[in-house]
Amino acid sequence: MARNQDQGKMSREEAGRMGGEATSKKHNKEFYQEIGKKGGQATANSHDKEFYQEIGKRGGDATAESHDKDFYRDIGRKGGRN
Repeated sequence: MARNQDQGKMSREEAGRMGGEATSKKHNKEFYQEIGKKGGQATANSHDKEFYQEIGKRGGDATAESHDKDFYRDIGRKGGRN
């Protein structure tokens, strides 16, 4: 455990991990879907079209840097299927 040796206090990392574990035990899939929806709506309300274009471009650039032609060929064949 990552405790602060000087004061015996819990680190931020440990507190976050423990809080996340406790939350996951208390809540179900629907809870996480609802908070995701709320967060997405809040983001949509506070950002414009250009924001989404920019993050889409960044994501596309990052994907292009880490994948080769075979990756794109394979996902092209899959289309919208999983």
